[in-house]
Amino acid sequence: MITPEISSLQLRDITEISEMLAVERLQKEIWGIEDREIFPALALVPMIEVGGVLIGAFDEKGLAGFVFGFAGLENGKASLHSDMLAVRPEYRRHGLGYQLKLAQRERALEKGIDTITWTFDPLQARNARLNFGKLGVIADSYRINYYGETTSFLHQSGTDRLWVTWKLNSERVRDRVAGPRSDISRNDDVVNVVCVSENEEPLVFSIEEFVERNTGGPPVARDFAIEIPGDINRITERDATLTLRWREATRAAFTKLIDGGYRVSEFHFIDGPAGRVGRYLLTVRTTISD
Repeated sequence: MITPEISSLQLRDITEISEMLAVERLQKEIWGIEDREIFPALALVPMIEVGGVLIGAFDEKGLAGFVFGFAGLENGKASLHSDMLAVRPEYRRHGLGYQLKLAQRERALEKGIDTITWTFDPLQARNARLNFGKLGVIADSYRINYYGETTSFLHQSGTDRLWVTWKLNSERVRDRVAGPRSDISRNDDVVNVVCVSENEEPLVFSIEEFVERNTGGPPVARDFAIEIPGDINRITERDATLTLRWREATRAAFTKLIDGGYRVSEFHFIDGPAGRVGRYLLTVRTTISD
């Protein structure tokens, strides 16, 4: 297979109805959803008119990917909520999603907006690496079954989501998007509350003994780690019930820690007993500006 060249793509704002219809088609192709769950082109028109951002990446075949966000309010301040990011399979693992997010950041800053939010499935390790490692988001909200039941083949284990915040002008974000960089520095002196076993089962450890709530005192441990499989989609193809166990284990860990005053601050890959493993780092919540 010929590797596509990202440099050959044209990234630009989508303004024509014909191209918005291509956005409809790509949603169905990428997510396998029924027509009733597609975000319609006719709704995109007025949302762009009042501050939404729709950027497409085009090659000789047409639309290779897109990112869409609509105007919103976060704590009474203007923001952009990035609702959709889709990339054709042949352009995955080549950085197109990252380039679309950088273009979205640029458009938001041009509009005087310094905050973008979105949601993603915390079991998807590659998305977590993009969001935390390359873009510099943070997350202090976990939404259980956020979109309810859908027709997408990607949602067999439900639609739990981490709500992430991208502070576009923060030092953290400017550093992450400045250019090529090595993986984030890792703190291995943490309490592991969910680990990946040799057979890729979730190993769950007690959180309560480490987190003091409603006492006014600081937590006993400042940093926690939640591991996930490096490729949850491969596990789902083999054993969908195992994916459900991963959903339950990570949901319990994320919600307990976030409710206890922690936030998700980093993500990286490590070598585990069954291969590559994703690892979230959760730290005591201070401010959402860094």
